[in-house]
Amino acid sequence: MDQATAPAANVSLLTRRFRGYLPVVVDVETGGFDWNRHALLEIAAVPLDVDEHGALVLGEATSAHVVPAPGTDIDPQSLEVTGIDIDHPFRFAKPEREALDHVFAGVRAAVRKHGCQRAILVGHNAHFDLNFLNAAVARTGHKRNPFHPFSVFDTVTLAGVAYGQTVLARAVQAAGFGWSSEDAHSALYDAQQTARLFCTIVNAWPSPQRA
Repeated sequence: MDQATAPAANVSLLTRRFRGYLPVVVDVETGGFDWNRHALLEIAAVPLDVDEHGALVLGEATSAHVVPAPGTDIDPQSLEVTGIDIDHPFRFAKPEREALDHVFAGVRAAVRKHGCQRAILVGHNAHFDLNFLNAAVARTGHKRNPFHPFSVFDTVTLAGVAYGQTVLARAVQAAGFGWSSEDAHSALYDAQQTARLFCTIVNAWPSPQRA
């Protein structure tokens, strides 16, 4: 394939594959389970890309540690699970609006690169991540959220169909990848592993354009 035409062909393929929506894998770490009450503590986004063979691959990730928004709560048990130290001097957390700006800028750049209309969130129990994301958008009054407000791709369902596994660690291993319990519950690590899982499942399914 001529190098001058390869990027355009890949853009067209990815745009058509998901009806103009760019899949972007998102993971959040939070101060609890109630998106209306508990704090957003970490967020990571991994836009998907296409290789020279037309297969989905991971794009450039963006992530941020987040300063708990005023008025939000943190359940100490959640911190025990995630291992997040809110007061760690090297956490380099950003205020919630700044963190959203940082992550959304990378997502919008990927949407433009592929000629898509909007991003669609991919996640493991995806509505959990989307609800926390939407709550942060509402708190900050953010007007440039690139994500579809309610539609998602959920890897719990996809992995259940493909591998009979719904727990992320087991599904990732069933897909042929390693899993580090020490790195788990980092938003960036979980997002990248979820992205590998999603790409593996989708790449194994015949594309409507190539079938």
